[in-house]
Amino acid sequence: MSSRLPAPERRSQLLDVALAMFARKGFHDTSMNDVADAAGVTKPVLYQHWGSKHALYLAVLDEAGNRLVETIAKATAPEQNGHDKVFAGFAAYFRLVAEDHSPFQVLFDDSHRTEEFAEATRGVEDAIAAGIAPLITADIEPDHQRLLARAIVGLAETVARHLVTSGTPFDPDRAARQATDLAWSGLRGVRRV
Repeated sequence: MSSRLPAPERRSQLLDVALAMFARKGFHDTSMNDVADAAGVTKPVLYQHWGSKHALYLAVLDEAGNRLVETIAKATAPEQNGHDKVFAGFAAYFRLVAEDHSPFQVLFDDSHRTEEFAEATRGVEDAIAAGIAPLITADIEPDHQRLLARAIVGLAETVARHLVTSGTPFDPDRAARQATDLAWSGLRGVRRV
């Protein structure tokens, strides 16, 4: 059994272990015993933090989503021009996926989708799109801006899914440059319709 940690640290450690387990085995094939064993704790410790596997999984989705949203926001904040912001956002996203596939796999693996889990993932996509929309400075209506932001989110997710499922290591900066070329070329031609 691992040493006694303060509750917030223990919770963070358990979420990290659960994330890795759910990414590797999926929701249905991962038990609370699996997570407890991998974390070096007893199953009652898990239940002290989350009342069920379902609640633990929602917490993992939330943690993975927050990590992704915060990483992108932090990367784009210091950039001054649109092109650099687009590249920084893609680069942060693809680096996170390249360094550890687990958050991406848990968020975007369709094999375990319930409506509630899908809603949690849509919330992450909405948060990323909400962060991207204000970066689109074309003279367009807000609903057009939000639609383009969702398209950029879809582009990043689709490229990352391809890179992860190919099973080969990839250069996240190269992927970011390629995605930026496409997105930036499209954004430069945006106009009111």
